[in-house]
Amino acid sequence: MSWIILILGVALWWGAHLFKRVAPEKRAMMEDSKARGMVTAGLVAGIVLMVVGYRAAPFVEIWSPPSFLRHLNNLIVLVAIYMMSPAPKKGKLLSGMRHPMLMGFSLWAIAHLLVNGDLAAMILFGGLLAWSLVTPGIINRAEPEWTAPEPGSIAKDAIFLAASVVLLLVIGFIHGWLGYPVFGG
Repeated sequence: MSWIILILGVALWWGAHLFKRVAPEKRAMMEDSKARGMVTAGLVAGIVLMVVGYRAAPFVEIWSPPSFLRHLNNLIVLVAIYMMSPAPKKGKLLSGMRHPMLMGFSLWAIAHLLVNGDLAAMILFGGLLAWSLVTPGIINRAEPEWTAPEPGSIAKDAIFLAASVVLLLVIGFIHGWLGYPVFGG
């Protein structure tokens, strides 16, 4: 049952995010508040199902990741957090990138696939990686015109990088508290 819950959670994540793109007529017929409420409910339900399904799934080893990948994971996650921050819109380094948040999400999923060699992780992070790789093409097809924001300053990039380091430390602490140590142990 845990596998079904996990897969349903990933499917809800996909569906809630792609609802606007896959069913634009239905989305246009709904009030904004109702549509946003449905999407939010779908995302929250998806996240809850992913967490419950992942935690309840039996451990089925696919491969055994070497311990040094933990350090690579942490570096990749730091870059992913930075890419998902406001830096691409307000900084200079990523200002010409159209989908930095989705690219950061892809990196986050890849990092988690590197350090988790079990079937549940493959379903969870692999499913989320597939979503983050498919979505830019769907968005680009629906909205082919795009103008890059005016580049900000390197100083703002530095601020967002520092904030990303702090956020990584907080996330690492929470992971450790939940029993998934990311910095050692």
